[in-house]
Amino acid sequence: MPWYVKLEEGIVSKDRFDAVVPAHLAWLAELGREGHHPRSGYWADRKGCTGDGAGGMLLFRADDWAQADRLVRSDPLIQAGCVRWSLHEWSLVHGSL
Repeated sequence: MPWYVKLEEGIVSKDRFDAVVPAHLAWLAELGREGHHPRSGYWADRKGCTGDGAGGMLLFRADDWAQADRLVRSDPLIQAGCVRWSLHEWSLVHGSL
C-alpha cells in the first residue's frame, strides 16, 4: 500500500478554521480505524490562516491514487473550503515509519 502526502495551506480566518478542526480530528481517527495509518500535523512556525503560510501535512496510506484522492476530498477542512491543498504519492527512500 503506497504512502501519500496531502499538503495544505489555510485560506480562511483562524476562527473559521478552528471551528472545523474537531470534525477533521474525527475524520483522522476514522482513517486510522480503516487502516490508512494517518500522521498529521501543522507547520509549527506558521500560526493562523488567511495567506500567512499556516497549514500542515497529512501522511497516509491508500490502495491507489483514486482512493487517496477520494479520502482527501472527504476531509472536513477541504469540504468546508478552509484549505488550499495538493496531493502527492510519496516514495520513502531512507529511514522507516
